[in-house]
Amino acid sequence: MAVDVLLGLQWGDEGKGKIVDYLADSYDIVARFQGGPNAGHTIIIDDQKFVLHTIPSGVFRDKIINVIGNGVVIDPITLEKEIQGLAGLGVNVSDRLLVSNKAHLILPTHRLLDAASEASKGKNKIGSTLRGIGPTYMDKTGRNGLRVGDLANPDFKQKYNALKEKHLKLLQIYPDIEFDLTGEEEKWMSSLDTLRSLKKVDAEYYFDKALKSGKQILAEGAQGSMLDVDFGTYPFVTSSNTITAGVCTGMGIAPQQIRDVIGISKAYCTRVGSGPFPTEIDDEAGETLRKIGGEFGATTGRPRRCGWIDLPQLKYTIMVNGVTKLVVTKMDVLNSFDSFKAADTYVIDGRETKELPFDLNSSGLTPKYIDIKGWGDYPKGASYADMPENFKNYIEYLSTELGVDIPLISIGPERKELLEV
Repeated sequence: MAVDVLLGLQWGDEGKGKIVDYLADSYDIVARFQGGPNAGHTIIIDDQKFVLHTIPSGVFRDKIINVIGNGVVIDPITLEKEIQGLAGLGVNVSDRLLVSNKAHLILPTHRLLDAASEASKGKNKIGSTLRGIGPTYMDKTGRNGLRVGDLANPDFKQKYNALKEKHLKLLQIYPDIEFDLTGEEEKWMSSLDTLRSLKKVDAEYYFDKALKSGKQILAEGAQGSMLDVDFGTYPFVTSSNTITAGVCTGMGIAPQQIRDVIGISKAYCTRVGSGPFPTEIDDEAGETLRKIGGEFGATTGRPRRCGWIDLPQLKYTIMVNGVTKLVVTKMDVLNSFDSFKAADTYVIDGRETKELPFDLNSSGLTPKYIDIKGWGDYPKGASYADMPENFKNYIEYLSTELGVDIPLISIGPERKELLEV
């Protein structure tokens, strides 16, 4: 029938997992289209916290089929742990998880290369999660990669060893680092049994048949649009296309199959790792956002850098993604502020602009802020209509400035803490 897309509009950690889980009942299939175990989609159900790294966020719904698309890179060790964790919660993935044959595999030596490369950069580190994502995508584009479908081939071990030897030669250019390659390789080989037990599909054909039979599909993105390898804050980006365009190449669907693009933004802004962050605030307000918002990476545990919402940045990602609906998350984190700020313009060399420069790293821009009045607390279980006027004023301001409807607002971590506008 149609494919809707849900993705992050900032630097990741926007709350995508919760929104996918909430919307999943409207779909037959939820599919991941890019990224790898550097993703950390957090879902809280009845005070229980679940973090998904590879498996799509529709897995908690009984009747939803979840597909790991060809654009995803898979670490079999991480996937096995994730499946075992879900089984401990009573979630059996065997009847609701499919894996694309064309998805690439992360080898232990990919992780070793990632760690060695990052360590060699010193103060110029890009903030890699050290999960082997970058080296795996490099092998993919270099036409050396191993794919899920290769597991069934009799020459799989030969291909594995050839790629491993290539990596070991590349490692000679880096200083030695501590990494138990033998131990990690044993775990990796063992974890392949779990991956082999899952149902594999030629996902492009699977999606085509599903659409022709009237199925509704939700494509779930990982990371955020500002980490897109082409349109993000390069080189401080991930190694895949995190924007809507990545859905077509990461799932094997045609552009005309895409209907709605649902963009997710926090009511403020965060970033993990290195790289430019125009509205970052390194003071008491930033620490308050971090503390109240629980701003620590779901995958890495690293404290997130915090700042005010950046409207030029959001307009940019709304534009490149073709966003039709905006969801604002973590509005509750701002309850403690009597007032806060929003950047509505950049000043570069004395000139005001609402457009992002070619290179945020060296632009020397200064955000120009406006003050927003806070709203304090609000009644538990209140509807949007019953929210304080300043709460609604902020949402209306964002909708007007960004030129997109905001039909859904998150006011807490729980699945049920959502307001329909």
